[in-house]
Amino acid sequence: MSTYDIVVIGGGPGGYVAAIRAAKLGKKVAIIEHQQLGGTCLNRGCIPSKTLLRHAEVIEHIEQAKDWGIETGPVTFSLEKMLARKDQVIQKLRTGIGYLMKQGNIDVYDGIGEVDETNHVHIQLKSRESKVITANKIIVATGSSPFVPPIPGIESADYYTSDTVFDLTKIPKSIVIIGGGIIGVEFACIFSSLNVQVTVVEMGARIVPNEDEDAARLLAKALKKKGVRILTHTKVTEIEQGQTLKNISITSENGNEEVLASDDVLVCVGRKPNLSAISKLNLRLDGPFVQVDETMQTSHKDIYAVGDIIGGWQLAHAASAEGLVAAANAAGMKDSIHGKLVPRCVYTSPEIASVGLTEAEAKAKGYQVKVVKQDLSSNGKALAMDEATGFIKLIADEKYGEILGVTMAGPHVTEMIAEPTAFMHLEGTVEELASMIHAHPSVSEALNEAAGAWLGRGIHG
Repeated sequence: MSTYDIVVIGGGPGGYVAAIRAAKLGKKVAIIEHQQLGGTCLNRGCIPSKTLLRHAEVIEHIEQAKDWGIETGPVTFSLEKMLARKDQVIQKLRTGIGYLMKQGNIDVYDGIGEVDETNHVHIQLKSRESKVITANKIIVATGSSPFVPPIPGIESADYYTSDTVFDLTKIPKSIVIIGGGIIGVEFACIFSSLNVQVTVVEMGARIVPNEDEDAARLLAKALKKKGVRILTHTKVTEIEQGQTLKNISITSENGNEEVLASDDVLVCVGRKPNLSAISKLNLRLDGPFVQVDETMQTSHKDIYAVGDIIGGWQLAHAASAEGLVAAANAAGMKDSIHGKLVPRCVYTSPEIASVGLTEAEAKAKGYQVKVVKQDLSSNGKALAMDEATGFIKLIADEKYGEILGVTMAGPHVTEMIAEPTAFMHLEGTVEELASMIHAHPSVSEALNEAAGAWLGRGIHG
């Protein structure tokens, strides 16, 4: 029986990062993955969707360029070529992770792992052989899978989830997206750019309900301008599979009923943790998720858990950060996830990015809060790009000027969010941000403008 210092179950952004860190700390490491290295994020989530969102962005720019005096012929789409490019990006990154495994002398087991009470990991290999390995410490990073609600008729209907939507073989004429969270609105952007009639059905009061209300309102307006129909306070009550179309029955909060006829249905209402690897253990749970402390340790002293199975933001970069912490502690060092900031990004058009506290959260924690919102309508770079729809919202403690949170909406804000994250990580103040010289013209100088306005020294607003 092979014995390892650390065994990682799950090869996604939490698992493979943890394995590499543990190997670099001098530990003998194995990783178990039953599908592909990179997990959902690389193979069925972040990377393929962002690749297609880039395609959507280019299509929109081509249409927009007509107003700039740049004329082209009719725009045509090849879904086959789009998906082929998506696959090329995935394969390149997947190959890179495989190379890192070899470089770190990490043993990779292609199969399904399950832990017993004695730190033995039973592996059902894809070759149908069984193998048992043992570990001093185990890191569970088995991720999540799409949650499919028990809608009457859905069991006999054809539908897609965020894991299967990339199996599309042709561009539909219409699609109903159930769920207006981050995944749902990103796919709404992709499909609307392909001239698909898109309807988003959301039970809550607004789309992207976990984001800033002003940002959600801005995005909803932009999506409607693209032709996306957004139905909030609305519940899907039944799905009927027809010969060619699906009939989706919906009921609004005020009792109005309607039947939507659509080529396809995409279910994006959340994800559930994959706990099969630890089903034989009596680990303490936090609702449906595995409970961990700030070192990522579970209620079992030798087992750590990271990523979607512990809940939280369920973001790839959060899982990677947790994986680094888990690997360090499993290797005998000391590290903590406590206090680490997690930026949040929505890759729509316009983009949304945020970090830290919202205004309401800051007030609930007892801070004396001052908020400034800097519109991009006067930003030179945004105007030159013809993407001046958006804003920077700065939330800071009025007493000390400590930056508590930032929300951005507009072009390239998912790249810009690193700057306020760094300031907050270093406990920076608004005064320090305002004193920093930003390049002109740049969209990021709006953050500097917001800091100046917060201090009452704004120049352009």
